[in-house]
Amino acid sequence: MDIELLPHVGAGPFRLGMPVEEARQAARELGHLTHGGEENAEPGQIVFTHEESRSHVVLGFTKGLLSQVELWRFRNEDADVRVTLEAIDVFRTPHEELQQRLAERGHPVEEDDLGFDAVPDLDIIFANESSYEYPTDEEGYPLYYDYVLVSAGTHAR
Repeated sequence: MDIELLPHVGAGPFRLGMPVEEARQAARELGHLTHGGEENAEPGQIVFTHEESRSHVVLGFTKGLLSQVELWRFRNEDADVRVTLEAIDVFRTPHEELQQRLAERGHPVEEDDLGFDAVPDLDIIFANESSYEYPTDEEGYPLYYDYVLVSAGTHAR
């Protein structure tokens, strides 16, 4: 499964502003995603799971339109899943390297004390807040980001 982060637009087939039914259809067309909840006509969010990789896609809705896409890193390290931003795999590139590469491309990353790293000009937020045992560096800190949020105006949070 490949999902490209599209700043100000969405992620993969999910476009900010699309109606709920179009988002559900996009998930079906992407394949490999399952939805365990009920089919609410106007949900606040829909959580999809990619069973093979044990990753999640969370679609957030405001007034029936897609307002944000959250992607959670896979738990299966051998997963055939790529989430990319400007051709950089955001879940397999060490977070410090990702920050550097984005800054070199004119997208500085702003860190906060809550563990969220924002890329204001792209309206993207990264985090590595999971308690799941992902790979760590020599000091025991998570090596990779495990979460990304694409939304219109995320840096205003």
